[in-house]
Amino acid sequence: MRAVGIVVEYNPMHNGHAYHVARSRDVTGADVVVAVMSGNFLQRGEPALVNKWARAEMALRQGVDVVLELPAVYATQNAELFAWGAMACLEALGGIDTVCFGSESGAIDWMLELAERLAEEPEGFRARLREALAQGMSFPKAFGQAVNTWRAAQGLPPLPVDQPNNILGLHYCLALRRMNSAIRPVTIRREKAGYHDAAPTDKRIASATAIRRLWLEAGRLDAVRPYVPETTYAILRREEEAARAPMHWERLYPLLLHQFAVLEADEIAAIVDVDEGLEHRLLRAVRTAPSFEAFLRAAKTKRYTWTRLQRALVHLLLRLTKDRFRALDVRAGVPYLRVLGFTARGREFLRRRKKHLAVPLVTRASQLDHPLFAFDLRAARVYALGYPPEVAAAEWNREFRQPPVQV
Repeated sequence: MRAVGIVVEYNPMHNGHAYHVARSRDVTGADVVVAVMSGNFLQRGEPALVNKWARAEMALRQGVDVVLELPAVYATQNAELFAWGAMACLEALGGIDTVCFGSESGAIDWMLELAERLAEEPEGFRARLREALAQGMSFPKAFGQAVNTWRAAQGLPPLPVDQPNNILGLHYCLALRRMNSAIRPVTIRREKAGYHDAAPTDKRIASATAIRRLWLEAGRLDAVRPYVPETTYAILRREEEAARAPMHWERLYPLLLHQFAVLEADEIAAIVDVDEGLEHRLLRAVRTAPSFEAFLRAAKTKRYTWTRLQRALVHLLLRLTKDRFRALDVRAGVPYLRVLGFTARGREFLRRRKKHLAVPLVTRASQLDHPLFAFDLRAARVYALGYPPEVAAAEWNREFRQPPVQV
């Protein structure tokens, strides 16, 4: 069985995502689509609109055959570590011929060439990246500038590394190159809606950002219906009626306030992504902020971008300290593969792969006893505390009750 891997968040799954799944199968000739999906907290440092089980079902009902969970310690990192974790999952599963991702450029050759040049982290590039980061740039902006200033010094033309999907795609290629993986990267052009588009620009295609804004600001789920598959809409409606959606940072703000109430500045400084005295800025900003948005606006600067702050705050909620993060040795690869769902075709693919795996294929949380999973469990429980109390109590131990979603 030929298999293509994709990396997704589906926050929520929309028509553009459904197109990506179909095109990934078509352009690679794959029999099986395997998605590595972020759990309840996402790469931009925010809680998903709906929980990972609902989003896994969205994926399976739109052509994905297997959904694996990207562990939380990868899912909430910058592009480099996010991509490394996702590719490590596909590499550990094996049997994946290609990985297909969307990009603004729609071209793979320049990514492969640049990945080969950067794989050994040439000092000229690293020095430029350190310099850009020291100026207070976000990681994507610093990375893009470092690439092109490094290339200019060699008399080479600039590359489009200032666009979010291009950057992420390049990091997939880099991760595969550094792993000496046989998985072949393929890209398709992202159409009609940009990653950061805040409003729909097409009758049927809108970015996930625009869809989230429509639902949260309009207060009506019906507003997103034209931009998502009917299966997604039905799942979103079900989750809303069960008081499990839409999830957002404001629901978790009381939990965040608790952290600031009980932790000292040096304890906050020990958290991943809290650097350069950020703990003091956060403690000042939280004193008078009546909402999460007000808090973030008070803390945000050119150096501390919205995304960087949100990632730091997720890590604060999960108490992911720098010492614990180092001990996890995330560059060593993934120690297990957590299955969130599968179709009949996906089940057969997993059955065939299971005998060849070097790491456990996990379908029940009770099978897991690993520090990496401890953060996934923590993330699920913290996320559930954003629900109304009666719902939160029922969801607290869902990780141990919920079998993989089957479609």
